Amino acid sequence: MIDIDVSWRNYFNDDINQFCMKYLPLNPEIFINNRKRFIERMEKQSIAIFNSNDELPTNGDQLFKFKQNADLFWLTGIEQEDSMLILFPDNPDPKFREVLVLVKPNELKEKWDGHRLRKHEAEAISGISTIIWLESAEAILQGWIHSVNTLYLNTNENDRKSNYVPVRDYRYAKHMMDRYPLHQYKRSAVIMKDLRAIKSALEIEVLQKAIDITDNAFRRLLGFIRPGVKEYEIEAEIWHSFLSQRATGPAYGNIIASGDRARTLHYIDNNRECKDGELLLMDFGAEYGNYCADLTRTVPVNGKFSRRQKIVYNACLHLHLYAASILKPGISIVDYTKKVGDEATVVFQKIGLLRKSDVKNEDPENRAYTRYLYHGISHHLGIDVHDLGTRTAPIKPGMVFTVEPGIYIEEEQMGIRIENNFWLTKNGNKDLMKNIPITVEDIEALMKK
Repeated sequence: MIDIDVSWRNYFNDDINQFCMKYLPLNPEIFINNRKRFIERMEKQSIAIFNSNDELPTNGDQLFKFKQNADLFWLTGIEQEDSMLILFPDNPDPKFREVLVLVKPNELKEKWDGHRLRKHEAEAISGISTIIWLESAEAILQGWIHSVNTLYLNTNENDRKSNYVPVRDYRYAKHMMDRYPLHQYKRSAVIMKDLRAIKSALEIEVLQKAIDITDNAFRRLLGFIRPGVKEYEIEAEIWHSFLSQRATGPAYGNIIASGDRARTLHYIDNNRECKDGELLLMDFGAEYGNYCADLTRTVPVNGKFSRRQKIVYNACLHLHLYAASILKPGISIVDYTKKVGDEATVVFQKIGLLRKSDVKNEDPENRAYTRYLYHGISHHLGIDVHDLGTRTAPIKPGMVFTVEPGIYIEEEQMGIRIENNFWLTKNGNKDLMKNIPITVEDIEALMKK
């Protein structure tokens, strides 16, 4: 195994662009530590197997851009298709306790699709010294499986998953259960949900890079936005800024919503003209090293908030700061959301959205404030923009959350949302986006320039 303590980044310098993504190499200690954390949770005499995602077709002979399985990436840093990780901590031969499986480079395929990882390159990325080719993996794995009692297999158990597609993880689980029916099977997802929710300092360094790229893009936009500009032109500026800073692109579909479109939470058409007097809600974030930033800012198209827009914006900013002040270890997202809802109820009365009678007569299951704030306040953030983590258990230090209250007023054709990303500390949290302009005064001043 390479000496990761001695200028690990210099190892890549000669041919960095050959086998890395657009971003600079990540510290392999991230993945070494992640595997160690997972192995500590495994039962004795067990094996864990993780597979890469499928290459998925669009139409004809075209494929969607490949996106690695988040769990496999979190454990290895490998983004190549047809990859596997095998963890067998009780293997009598120490060199086979961590095994990375790769597709063998093929000269013809490389002429069409480009370079595939060599063993020394994959070792430098992952910190795994034992690497075998996919064609020999099944035969080697069979003997190991016969010597253990338990197999950990992986599935996508993100609570926000909205549809079922029989991807490789599910097909592989069925294959293994058919072939080895008397083994005990456990879900890796139960462990991964706990582990991935707690970010290490090294992971935060990567996430902070994604956030800094997003910050630069936002500042660029403040000098570009004006009446008459199209939403898709703003989106193009985001793409340009991200790619020029070595991001792989947006972490999710950019939301560039002017005027009344801002009330549509996942508006991604981005095809309208931004008009004088409107507000523009922008929800976007860079992906760097597979870690996702998630920023929302709402700005005046003409560079100046109207009196009413300023009142509503500052009310939303008050909710944002209040939510951030109570986001601490020990509270659950359910209780946290309720407290923010209580504060929103007070604020919405102050700005004329709710009457005392609305609150007095509200349905506890459909509270009055939800007419103007109809989404959650926070979600976990990491390799996935809606990352793994609990909603009901008390939150813990190391977790990363968005804080993103909004105010959406149909009768005023106005939508405002303000979102930053926070890393939980022992006693509170750290605003990873503290340097990004957020106040009315700062936004107006930068747009005026």
